[in-house]
Amino acid sequence: MLTQNEVLAHEGGTPVISTHQIPKPRKRWGGSELESLRSMLEEPTLFYWKHASVKALVENFRMHYPLEYVMPCSSGTAAIHIALCAAGIAPGDEVITSPVTDMGTVIGILYQQGVPVFADLGRRTYNLNPRDVEARITPKTKAIIAVHLTGNPCDMEALGHIAKKHGLILIEDCAQAWGTRWRGRPVGTIGDIGCYSLNDFKHVGCGDGGIVATNNTRYGPLLQRFGDKGYDRTTGSHSTEALAPCYRMSAPQAAVAAVQLNRLEAISKTRNHLGNLLCSLLDGIPGILPQKIHQEDFSSYWFTMMRVELNRFRVGRNDFAAALRAEGLQAGAGYIPTPVYQYKVFTEANFFGGRWPLRESGLTTMDYNKVSCPEAEAILKTAVRLEVKEWMTEEYMHLAAAAIRKVAAHYLIP
Repeated sequence: MLTQNEVLAHEGGTPVISTHQIPKPRKRWGGSELESLRSMLEEPTLFYWKHASVKALVENFRMHYPLEYVMPCSSGTAAIHIALCAAGIAPGDEVITSPVTDMGTVIGILYQQGVPVFADLGRRTYNLNPRDVEARITPKTKAIIAVHLTGNPCDMEALGHIAKKHGLILIEDCAQAWGTRWRGRPVGTIGDIGCYSLNDFKHVGCGDGGIVATNNTRYGPLLQRFGDKGYDRTTGSHSTEALAPCYRMSAPQAAVAAVQLNRLEAISKTRNHLGNLLCSLLDGIPGILPQKIHQEDFSSYWFTMMRVELNRFRVGRNDFAAALRAEGLQAGAGYIPTPVYQYKVFTEANFFGGRWPLRESGLTTMDYNKVSCPEAEAILKTAVRLEVKEWMTEEYMHLAAAAIRKVAAHYLIP
């Protein structure tokens, strides 16, 4: 006969994690941000160019990312669009990227009249599978956007080799990967251009904002212009040479973000420790596949996901996640609902007023209804999302693992 602690909580048992054991979020803003905002308001202008707050943001950013050309902008989406503009993405050019990502990764491709091409993912890394990336290269391929999903670094050696072999531009989407390092190197400094998000939900943020940066002398001088309507603020010229959006960051955003970056090292170090601990505790639980991080890499864990081997349990993924939540664990069923290519905007090619002029003009034959990335689809059907926050504790991670172990043991098929 089962004890009260062995009975699942949603069947009347005692939850593994009681309410008082769930760590409460810490306040993200404080006196340092307030003081920075006060100093910002003493400036005669709030315009970004040469503003003290923007300079401070760039300086603090370079302490973590030694990149010469740095353009603060309005969002991570903007950062990627600026990078694509600087890379010269033209109508019909194909850009290979992940099908499990935020729409912000692909919006810029479409606005440049490029074609997003989705490659499949690694079974337990959730990042681009280099072999599938190379298999999807065509004469029209111009760039790869490597998405460091959940803060887990992509295989930059393999992707870099593919990019060099085929003459492609390698852009890094680091929106979820502040503080992440691949083989000791900060992500965003390895490919041709790095893109970062300062959205409110990221490791560090200022409500909304972003940064695009590079050491590449070919693309670097273009970043500021493509984020500022084509204007060259260095020379003062308003004689634009190419169509460019306006993605400037405001001084108040920069003032907050500059201070937030001072906390990045502590935040990423704590998340790395807790995330690694949780994944190690899950390793070996029958039917549970924790996320894989290469032993030489440093994940900053925006969150982590484990996969549930559905053929080994008596319930589906959603019921499994619901049982975990009843045990007091912050667990979500999956990440995004479907791969990006299955979103209605793609299946109906509803990109510009219900039309896709690129396909109508014959520059692409892409039909997203025919796209298939089997592993990505399987990941989204079997994954359970687990929170990893800097205010959590080792004790909570042990409780989280105990809750997963309890639910898995209950539903495991003998």
